[in-house]
Amino acid sequence: MPILTLFILLPLVEIGLFVTVGGWLTLWPTLLLVAASALLGVSVLRRQGMVTAVEVSTALNDMRDPARPLADGALTMLAGVLLVVPGFLTSAIGLLLLVPFIRHAAITHIGRHLRGATVVMRGGGAAPRRADDQTIEGEFHEIEPGKRPTHRPSGWTQH
Repeated sequence: MPILTLFILLPLVEIGLFVTVGGWLTLWPTLLLVAASALLGVSVLRRQGMVTAVEVSTALNDMRDPARPLADGALTMLAGVLLVVPGFLTSAIGLLLLVPFIRHAAITHIGRHLRGATVVMRGGGAAPRRADDQTIEGEFHEIEPGKRPTHRPSGWTQH
C-alpha cells in the first residue's frame, strides 16, 4: 500500500511544484532548471558506474568488506536517476544524496535496520556469517553416489 500511495502522491506533488516554481520563474527558466538537473544526473550516472567498480575492486583486493563502497555507489547512482527524472522534489532528493555526509548517514541508518547474513573475508574468499556473529565450523567428506544412506537425517521433517 505505501508504494501505491507513493506512485499516486509523487506525480501530484511534482505537478504542484512545477506550477508553483513556473509561476515564480516563468516558463524558460523553469525548463532550464529541469534540463540542467537531467544533465547533471546523466553526468553522475556515467561517472559513478566506473568509480564504484574501482572502489569495490580495491576493497576486495585489500581484503576489506565491499558493502560500504557498494552501498555508497548505489546511493550515488540513485541520486543520478532522481536528478534525471523531471521534477523538483526528486531533484532535491537527488542533490541531497550527492552530499557525502547525508549519503553515509543514510547508509548507516539503512544498515542498522537490515537483518541477515554479513560477509566476512577469509583467505581470499567470502564466507557467509550468521547474524548473531557466531562462527560454526565443521568437516565434511564426499559420499560416492552408490553409497548414499537410505535413512533420513535426525531432525528431518517432510513438508
